[in-house]
This record gives sequence, C-alpha cells and structure tokens, in this order.
Amino acid sequence: MRDVRVVLIGGTSNVGKSTVAQVVAEILGFECLSTDGLARHPGRPWRTPDGEVPAHVAKHYESLTVDELITSVLDHYERLWPRIEELITAHATENRSRTGLVLEGSALWPVRVARLQVPRTTAVWLTTDDSVVHARVHTAGCYEAATGEEQALMDKFLARTERYQTLMIDAIDEQGMDRIDAGAGQSAAELADTVLAAADAQTTVGRSSTCR
Repeated sequence: MRDVRVVLIGGTSNVGKSTVAQVVAEILGFECLSTDGLARHPGRPWRTPDGEVPAHVAKHYESLTVDELITSVLDHYERLWPRIEELITAHATENRSRTGLVLEGSALWPVRVARLQVPRTTAVWLTTDDSVVHARVHTAGCYEAATGEEQALMDKFLARTERYQTLMIDAIDEQGMDRIDAGAGQSAAELADTVLAAADAQTTVGRSSTCR
C-alpha cells in the first residue's frame, strides 16, 4: 500500500469495526486503537460475564428518548474530536520511529473527517443492514433469556444505533466518502482486504472511486 500512516475505520456500534481494525493493523504492522478508549460514553446496556449493567448506564437509556440519546452521543463525539484529531495528526506526521495507526470508532463522524488536513491518512466506514446489528446485539445480550426491563434497554440501544447509522450514511454520501457493506457474509480478513483496497485508492481522506 502507498505511504499511509493512519487508517480510520468508522461505523455504528456492532458493525464489526473492532475486529476488522485488528486485522488491518496486523497486516500493516500498525497500532490499533478505539475512540472508545479516549473517553467512554455510557456503554452497552446489557449484562456481560463481567457483571450487571451499571446503574448510570441503565438510567441513561431508560430516561432519554431516542432523539435525546442521539443528541447526547453526538455532543460527546464533538467534545472528543480535538483529542481524536490530535492523535491522528501525531501518528500521521511523526517520523518513522513512531508506528502507524489504525483507529476505529463511532466517533469518526464523516463531516469532521472530511475536513481533516492531515497527510498520509485514509478513512472508510463500515455499514450494514439493521437486521445484522439486531442479531448481534440480541446474541451478545442473550435477549431471549433477558428480563423485560433488560430487553427494553437493548431495544432503546438498538433504536439509537439504527438512527445513528441512518444519519451517518446520509453524511457519508453527502460528503462523497467511502463506505463498505460489512453485512454480506464476508470474513474479517475479506473486509480488511476491502478496507485496504479502498485506502490505497483514495486521493483525499475518505474519498476514492472504489466504494461509492
């Protein structure tokens, strides 16, 4: 691949960004990070092997409408953006003693990425049908075995996720940026190859003719 130092992989929750980003990073020998690691918004509202849903997370999804949840997460990403941009710039412009970076996360909002004036940086977004995200969340949260309250939290999370992806796709297409269908049954390795091909074809951050 040409002289790329930063690969950005955006997309909504549960679309497969983390898995694909890890594969891309392994291929390139780059560091792999998530925007979630910079400042976590209230997490996923279902039980995990590590414990119950934290009270503040449950309250967040219980007390806010879908519109309010969208406003909350977009405000969070806006506050986070200066730190993201600083991280991208550091990895793109530092000398070769610093490794390249694969950065994934929902916080990579297309309009902000489109405004980046950073060399050796590429960006793609993974999208998928809502049914794929539903199935993944239901599996992760053991939806069928969950209580009614737990199911309601997952339902609210999914409604927010669907709305977020709709807004994100509109922004991607308006900016003429690259997005890849991650729900067509491809393996993580196949998606990683598609991401790398798109990155290699880009002439400006996030824009090529391969994934429109």
